[in-house]
This record gives sequence, structure tokens and C-alpha cells, in this order.
Amino acid sequence: MAYGLPLNEDGNERCLALLNAVEETICRQLRACKTTSSKRRVSEDIEPLQNNPDLEEGYCRALLCRLRFRKHFYHILMSMKRPHGGGLELAREHIASCISEIGHIRKSSDFLRASAPEMSEQNIENTTASGCKPIGFDASLNCRLSAPTPPRAIKIFCLEKALEYFVKLLHDLDIICSCSLNPSLEAALLFVVKFQKSQPDLVSRAHLQLLLVQNGKLFGRYPMFSMITRAAGLPEVVENHDIQKNEFMVQLQQMVMNLLKIICTNAAWQRRKLGKMLQDWRVTYVQLELDFKKEFGNTSNNETLGFKIFQHILVWVEEQTYWIAFRFLTVGFELELYADHDYCMVYWYIYIVLINLAEKKHLRMAMSSGTGKKKTKKKRDSLKDAGTNLQISPAVRFLQSQIYLAEGLGMMLAALRNEHRIVPPQSPFSTEHEIFIQQFELLLKACLPDGISYQTYKESTAQANFSTLVMCDYFKEAQKIAKELKGSFANDPDMMAELRRIEQVAERNNIAMTVISRLGTPDPSVKISFTLCHHPFFATAIVKRS
Repeated sequence: MAYGLPLNEDGNERCLALLNAVEETICRQLRACKTTSSKRRVSEDIEPLQNNPDLEEGYCRALLCRLRFRKHFYHILMSMKRPHGGGLELAREHIASCISEIGHIRKSSDFLRASAPEMSEQNIENTTASGCKPIGFDASLNCRLSAPTPPRAIKIFCLEKALEYFVKLLHDLDIICSCSLNPSLEAALLFVVKFQKSQPDLVSRAHLQLLLVQNGKLFGRYPMFSMITRAAGLPEVVENHDIQKNEFMVQLQQMVMNLLKIICTNAAWQRRKLGKMLQDWRVTYVQLELDFKKEFGNTSNNETLGFKIFQHILVWVEEQTYWIAFRFLTVGFELELYADHDYCMVYWYIYIVLINLAEKKHLRMAMSSGTGKKKTKKKRDSLKDAGTNLQISPAVRFLQSQIYLAEGLGMMLAALRNEHRIVPPQSPFSTEHEIFIQQFELLLKACLPDGISYQTYKESTAQANFSTLVMCDYFKEAQKIAKELKGSFANDPDMMAELRRIEQVAERNNIAMTVISRLGTPDPSVKISFTLCHHPFFATAIVKRS
């Protein structure tokens, strides 16, 4: 629907040809106004842009940098749309040119304000440098011509905010263009999670989504079944196996594509969709498991290729399901969905999810290296103990540090509640049981994990107290593991920063727990609160005497 606007589809070449023609005209105009008056008379007949010849050069420069910015920005969008990420390097060159032109636009703005002083002092929120009304754009267009929806008035940025917006957008697009196109599903997911931390806007997120999934393939190059088998630790020889035609394996490939698209969306939409897709992942896992048992029975000694593929993919699907659950829970902190008195149950649930995630990741890695057997399911405590198994990978040990942190926070909050140092507000509308159901309903529906309920949570936290909590060393263990892992992630600045954050939170919480335990009986003058100033989702306890 064009709503009456003339949107002729002449193609990119026609658009660029017009831009180049106008740029050449303005360049001729700029050269002409630089010549002496005698030469200007004999030069080709070029009409000035306005009546005052002394301002001609400044106007030409101002117009030229804006036109070149538009042309380079158009090149960026066209280059990023090339299939298989083929235009990313070219797009980065045009991004650098765009940022350079923004510098020229800022410089020309001073000239334009000086040329129209009566306009520049009227309103500091002017949308153009001169203060004049923008030509060729009507902010009320959507109110008059859009589909029948509530009217949405457009707030046009002032010039400085518009330039800041484009600098941020260009920076985000440059990050996307620097994305490695390696055939690794895990790397692609981690790249998007990292990218989302900068809070990119819709334009850059849409381009990232288009880059990740093209024609049902990762980056338009790698078949999704191939990516799943590699992520599951299977050799390349299985990438063309007939098992990929299995109904639920086809469904799994579609779910992976949906996951890549969903984590590119804004935080609110992402969390809602992640919660809903958990059931799909769980159901697919159950169906694949049934097919596995139907095909191979209960024997664990089968060495056929089909058996190994099913076995590896089942473990990977379960690991990925818990990764989605963990992402679902942590995005809730970004959206400020949890009140302080909800933190105890939230960290308890994060601890449960992380335990299962670490177990599945460790099992998948052990199977990939050939050391894993079907009975390598470990008890929770044995996996948490980093010293008992020297085979544990740095990725799993990193999860262990988070496990200790989540368990320590959950137990500390439970002890504060049990000893009445923190009294949760009494709501006439929702009981704690109802709040538990509201926060984790989608996880409970997907049975993540099996057997978890509000009763389980109450039983796990009912006996928590500071006399035993101080001896458990949850925070000391988290801090210790984070320190030890710095050597393994020395070449990864983002992981190093995350380890430092975990160290900081663990150290401060350990000090706070020691202080609280030394106070003995609850003191009304001591105020205990929690803040997320040191980590996006692991809180830090603050103890103050009023």
C-alpha cells in the first residue's frame, strides 16, 4: 500500500544514478563559486543556489555533505542486503564514509545557523541547522493516511539528536558487519546476546536478523541441520544423513531458525516469545526421544551412526532448552519484572536451571570427546565441585561460578526472610504461591525441570539461616572460580569483563553476609537492600545502619 505516494520501482541503479547526477551538479556549482569573478563570467552558465554570492560556497558544502551521507547510507543498506553476507566489507567502508560526512554536517551547521540568526534563536530543538521547516516531509502523514489505528504523532528529532541517532546506528551496523560468518550456531547465538547489550534499535536488529537466517540457512550458506549436528558435537560426515528428513528433526530446524530471529527482537517481545517456545522445544525433545526408543530400543551399546546422531542431538536439544530458560529468566531483570521480595525465588529457579544447563553442556562435551557414556549424568553437588573433575571445560566452570552465585543469593535472601531481617510486603491481591506461578508459569508448563513446584522451593529454602550459610562459602567459591578462569579467557575481553563482574558481586556479597551474621539478632536500625549496579542480573547486597 503506497497511500497515494509515488513509489516507482526503478531499481537501485536508477536511484544511485540520480544521486550521482545531483552530486556532480553541486560539485560543479562549488567549483564555479571558488573561481575568480572574471573566470566565473566566462565559465559555463551555472545559476547560484541563492541570491547572496558570498554564501554560495557554504551552502554548496552543506548540501554536498548531506547528499553524500545519503548516498553512502544507501550503499550501506544495499550492501548489507547482499546474499550470504557478501557485502559486509563494502558496507563497513561506506559506514566509515558516513561517519566522516556526519562530521562535515556538524561543521556546516555552524555556518547555516550564522546565515539565519533570526531562525536559530527561536527554538533550540530545531530539526534543521538553519531552523527552517524541513522540506518534503510531513510529520502528520501517518495520522492522515495510515491504516485505521490510534493516531500516533511523530516526534521529529532535533538536528543534534538526529546526528547522535545515526552515529549510534552506524556503530551498531558496523558491529553487525564485523560478525564472523563461521559455521557455528553457538557463536551466532552468543554474538546476538552480546550485541543486544548495546540496546540496538529496530533497524540494526532487523538487518542482523536478515543476515543470520536466509533461505532457511545460517548466513544463507550453511544448512540448519549441518549447524545442529556440529553444535551437538557430531562429525561432518553426518551432515547428509537421511535422519534429517525425520519429521521432528525438520521441526527442530525450524525452531532453531525461529530462535535466531527471536533473540534479535527487543527485550519485551523476546522474553514473551522465548517463554512460549519453551514448550515447543520440550515437546520436540520428548518426540525425538520416543522416536529414538522406537528405533533403537533401550540398548546403550548400539554403535550405529543413526544411534549416535540421535543420542548427541537429544543431549544438545535439552541443553539448548535450558539455555532458553536461562535467557528467559535473566531478560526479566532487564525489563524490571522482578520486585526485591521476588529475588529469592528467582535466584533459586536460576540456580536450578543453571545446574541442569551445566550438566547437559558437560555431558555433550564429554560425548563429543568420546569420553561420555550414557551414564555420565552427575549429581548436582559433584558437578559444582570444580576440584573433583579435572576434565571440566572452562565453559562449564564458568557456569559453575554462576551456579554458586545464584545459590548463594537465593539462600541469603531466604535466610533474611526466615530470620525476619527482611519482611516482604503483604499484598491483599497475590500470595507468594500465586507470585511464584505468575513468574514461572511458562517454565512450569514446559516441565523445566521435572518435579519443580512451589512446594519444592519452600522446602529448599525453609531451613536457610546465617549460622550455617556463612560456612557454605558460596560466594568464595564463585570468586575463586572466576579468578582461576581468567587464564582460560585471556583473549576474550568480554568474558574477562564478565568474570570481573562476577568477582566483584561475589566479594561484596560475601562481606555483606559476614556483616549480617555478626549482627546476631535482627536490628531494626540496619537496612538491607539489593542493587544491580555491578551486574545486570546478579544482585549485590547493601547493608546500612540508619
